Amino acid sequence: MLIQLAVLGILVALLPLATVWASRDADKYRKLIWVTLFFTFDLIMFGAFTRLTDSGLGCPDWPGCYGQGNPIQAHADISAAEAAMPTGPVTVMKAWIEMIHRYLAIGIGVLIVALMLTSWRRWLQSGRQDAKFLPLLPTALFAFVCLQGAFGAWTVTMKLQPVIVTIHLLLGMALLALLTWFGLRQSDPAPVATAAAALRFSAALAAVLLAIQIALGGWVSTNYAVLVCMDVLLCQGSLMPQMDFANGFTLWRDLGMTANGEFLPLSALTAIHWTHRVFAVAVVALLAWVGLRSLKIEGLQRPARWLLAVVALQFATGILTVFFDFPLALAVIHNGGAALLLFLLVILNYKIWMASQNNSSQAATELS
Repeated sequence: MLIQLAVLGILVALLPLATVWASRDADKYRKLIWVTLFFTFDLIMFGAFTRLTDSGLGCPDWPGCYGQGNPIQAHADISAAEAAMPTGPVTVMKAWIEMIHRYLAIGIGVLIVALMLTSWRRWLQSGRQDAKFLPLLPTALFAFVCLQGAFGAWTVTMKLQPVIVTIHLLLGMALLALLTWFGLRQSDPAPVATAAAALRFSAALAAVLLAIQIALGGWVSTNYAVLVCMDVLLCQGSLMPQMDFANGFTLWRDLGMTANGEFLPLSALTAIHWTHRVFAVAVVALLAWVGLRSLKIEGLQRPARWLLAVVALQFATGILTVFFDFPLALAVIHNGGAALLLFLLVILNYKIWMASQNNSSQAATELS
């Protein structure tokens, strides 16, 4: 089974690897980083689809499906589980969704292994002199993706425990951010006005608050708290509904249960959803402010325009998801919007960091 899964993962990785090989880009190492980033974004989107279709336990073991490498071989076991509980977590469709997600994840792992091996080979060939191929970050990415795989396994074996699923989501987002920074370091930076350095704290704070908001969104999703507030502006007809923050934000507990093993009350789910909504207002306001400030600085206009556009999209999909009673497509787009916001904020922070570095270098030169 493990050999079969490895082969399927390699087959998945062949498409992006072939894209890099066939590319006219002279720097195929850089191309591989950006292609890996693109497929990581796709994996995050499909992971959201897997979670939102309640397919996380479509195959209730790991890494295979009922001990097999694909749902075709496990069809008898899946069909028996579906017949015993037709509305349960195991169906043929959910099994395929879950296993496709795993195949994509293995494929990303293969791409990162390719990055790591290429960096080591090129760095050693250069006599350990070429900083472009310094293997520290690619090796860290490999360790990171192994950690992500471990949390993927625990997501299944611990039966969708909310804190494990949320950490799994955050690690996927962190992998996207690291690949973005890595790709930017391999690219020729466009000139950025020195005034960008003034936004260093604000842009970093925006990234931190966005990460918290993504965690809150993951906590809403993994606790199935999306539908507890069906009003667009209010929650259960009130600005301040009855809420149980203690049980809602107890991290180590089973899905749908309190730490004491009792059923999670509605007030706890309400606290989870309400917190995500209120914090979203602060995050949207800060991101919009950073975007508007960045529009006035040469070298930041393009990512700033994209940031403002995605902020508007994210705000709209959040409202429409509630207004239209949680349609799957909008919910997946909302998850993708969070990943895009993170991607754009990493770009902004990198450009601002480069401007700050240039300012420091100029100051040192003037002093000398």
